[in-house]
Amino acid sequence: MQQQLKRITYVEDDPDIRAIAELALGSLGGFAIDLCASGQEALEKVPQFAPDLILMDVMMPGMDGTETFEKLKKDPASANIPVVFLTAKAQRHEVKEYRDNGAIDVIIKPFDPIELPYKVSCIWQNYLGEERATG
Repeated sequence: MQQQLKRITYVEDDPDIRAIAELALGSLGGFAIDLCASGQEALEKVPQFAPDLILMDVMMPGMDGTETFEKLKKDPASANIPVVFLTAKAQRHEVKEYRDNGAIDVIIKPFDPIELPYKVSCIWQNYLGEERATG
């Protein structure tokens, strides 16, 4: 497993939030970012971009984030890429359900763009620590 987080796919249907995340993660965080406007676009682009991490909105028209995540897990090219959900639906039982279904963490919307790269890096470090502990 790669130790440093470098490549992130961000799946978000709202163009304004995508733009903010791109600035935050790309310009501030220094990550290579691949933006997807839908779950379907993510299914098409993730295997080629091969991100280290996927950040995914939960509530999207058409195929929502949880359905997209399920399809990504079935594809050998993306099955092992960790996913973090971003959502405004963040009651305790919802967050637990996302984690129980395989997400490594959940970021609550609205997020602070200045803190987003740090938050994502912390989630990545926690994920690596858990992988080492169980792996």
